[in-house]
Amino acid sequence: MARYRGPRTKIARKFGDAIYGADKYFERKNYPPGFHGANKKRRKTSEYGLQLKEKQKAKYTYGVLERQFLNLFKKASASKGVTGEVLLQLLESRLDNVVYRMGIAPTRAAARQLVTHRHITVNGEIVNIPSYTLRIGDIVSVREKSKTLEAISDSLSSRRVSVSWLEWDGSQMSGKFMNRPEREEIPENIKEQLIVELYSK
Repeated sequence: MARYRGPRTKIARKFGDAIYGADKYFERKNYPPGFHGANKKRRKTSEYGLQLKEKQKAKYTYGVLERQFLNLFKKASASKGVTGEVLLQLLESRLDNVVYRMGIAPTRAAARQLVTHRHITVNGEIVNIPSYTLRIGDIVSVREKSKTLEAISDSLSSRRVSVSWLEWDGSQMSGKFMNRPEREEIPENIKEQLIVELYSK
């Protein structure tokens, strides 16, 4: 399956936001990429361009492909509540994102790899599908054989941020998906209303 594997700083510079986390290269060059760099005179972006940019930003942030993203939007549209907010909640409910939020992996890409390599269980069963949508009450754990992995222990040792909608048990290396997060609990700098406007055309 096609997935972006190129320079991440370049993508962060494109959106003007460190979407992949702390990046010293982005801090050094926090202007759009291109031959002329910061001095290039750029045309004013159209309304459609802004909407498209926001959708692309969300896709790159969560590592989701176009068809997956469209399917999530359709699901959000058919659900009760504000479509844009529900869309972000669905993205946050993905297994790879929850593994990242729990601190088991330092990035979403690393979380995705842990899931596909069968290091993660949901309710005691191995799940190797990163896009698996968690339900309220699901228990996400590190597989017993994988608890000694250096990559996991290093990530957990530097774990600082905890989120209110996840309950973490460090002794068991497992966490509970308590509820879908409210919009103010999602730290990503995404203007979801622009995405809704784009798909509503």
